[in-house]
Amino acid sequence: MAKHYPVIIVGGGQAGLSISYCLKERGIQHIIFEKNRIGYAWRSKRWDSFCLVTPNWQCQLPGYAYPGKDPHGFMKKDEIVTYIENYAASFDPPVEEKVEVLKVCKSRNEDVFEVATSIGDYTADQVVIAAGSYHLPNIPRLAERLPKTVMQLHSSEYKTPELLPAQDVLVVGTGQSGCQIAEDLHLAGKQVHLCVGGAPRSPRRYRGKDVVDWLDQMGYYDLSVDDHPQKENVRTKANHYVTGRDGGREIDLRQFALEGMKLYGRIKDVHVKDEQSGTLEFRNDLQQNLDQADAVSESIKKTIDQFIEKHQIEAPVEPPYCPVWQPEETLELDYTTIGAVIWCTGYRSDFKWIDIPVFDGKGYPGHERGVTSVRGLYFLGLPWLYTWGSGRFSGIARDASYLADYIVARKKVSPSNAWSVVNEFLLGS
Repeated sequence: MAKHYPVIIVGGGQAGLSISYCLKERGIQHIIFEKNRIGYAWRSKRWDSFCLVTPNWQCQLPGYAYPGKDPHGFMKKDEIVTYIENYAASFDPPVEEKVEVLKVCKSRNEDVFEVATSIGDYTADQVVIAAGSYHLPNIPRLAERLPKTVMQLHSSEYKTPELLPAQDVLVVGTGQSGCQIAEDLHLAGKQVHLCVGGAPRSPRRYRGKDVVDWLDQMGYYDLSVDDHPQKENVRTKANHYVTGRDGGREIDLRQFALEGMKLYGRIKDVHVKDEQSGTLEFRNDLQQNLDQADAVSESIKKTIDQFIEKHQIEAPVEPPYCPVWQPEETLELDYTTIGAVIWCTGYRSDFKWIDIPVFDGKGYPGHERGVTSVRGLYFLGLPWLYTWGSGRFSGIARDASYLADYIVARKKVSPSNAWSVVNEFLLGS
C-alpha cells in the first residue's frame, strides 16, 4: 500500500524548506522529496565566481535571517550553499534527498493525491509544488547548425574561463547570467563577443545607498503582482542586470565595449559555408537595446529622486548617466575565431509530471498567491508568485507562511464547506 502523509512537498530548495519550516511550526506532518541534494542548484548550476546580486540582509528565510557579519555584502556561491545547509540543520526538516517525483495526480475518487516517486508510491491530502520553474535549458534550434568544433554550453554548465578553449567566446543573452558571465570572461582576459538582448539594467548605488535599500524603503518589495502596473505580464520579464561582484557594482556594457568587448544585436541566423566555416548574422538592434536598458536604469533613478524630494530626505546629488560609447552596428561575425558559445537564454518550465488540469496554454499553473483551483494543490517559489521576492530569499517567508495557514485551515474542514471556511479564516487572520 502507498504510504500516506497529510502534506507532501515536491522540491527541497529554499521554497520547499521554507514551507517545511512553517508546517513544522504549525504541527503539520509532512515529507519533502528532493530530486538531488539540498542546495543542488546553487552548488551545481552556477559558475565558480557567482554571487548574489541582492544584499545579504535580504536573505530572510522563515526563522533564519542572514546570520553573517556583512549584511550589505553579497554572498558568494559557496556561502549561499552553506546558508541553505545551515538553515536545514537549524530545524531538521523531514527531507528525502535523491528521490525524484515521477507523477502527481488525483486518485480515482479524488479524495487524495497520488504521488509516484523513484522509491515508491505515496498519497497525500495536500501537495505543495516547490520545484521552481527553471527546469529545461532554453537553447534555440539554430545552435544545431554550428560546427562540432565549437564548444557549446548553457549558462548552467559554465564554471570558469580556464575550462574553455583558448579562443574567442560568444555569449548569447544579456540577462543577469549573460552579463555576469561576460564580465567573468572579460576580467579573465578572454576576447568576448556579446549578443545584447532586451533585458533592462539597474544602477547599483545611487545617491548614497544601494538601490535595493532605496526600493525597500519605498515599499517596492511589498508590491503584489495584482498591484504591479504590468500585472501578471511581469512574471515573464527579464531581470535587471547588475552584479554583486567585488562588493557590488553596476554593469555598463558600453564600458566593456571601450575595454575591448565586442557587442552585437540579437543573433538572427547561422550561415554555414562548409563543415568548418561560416558566419553569424545579427539583428540591427544593438543601439536600441543599449538605449532601452539605459532608459530603465535612469527611470529607476528618477523614481528614487521623486521619493527623496517627497519625503525631504537629505542625500547627495548625482548627475544623470552619460553614455561612454556609441555602437556601430556589426551585423556579421566569422565564427571560425569562436572556440565556445555560452547560451544565456534562460529556461523553460516542465510540469508534465503533474497530471492535474491547472495549467494554461503555456504550461504555467493557474493560481492565486500559490493556491490553485484544485483543492489541496499549491505552488511555491515561482517568480512573482505574489511579489518580486517570491522566487528569492527575500519574499519566500511571506508566501510560505500564507500557504501554511491555508493548509492548516483546509486540514480542519470537510470538502463540502472547505472554501467558505478557508476564506473566512484567512480574511479574519
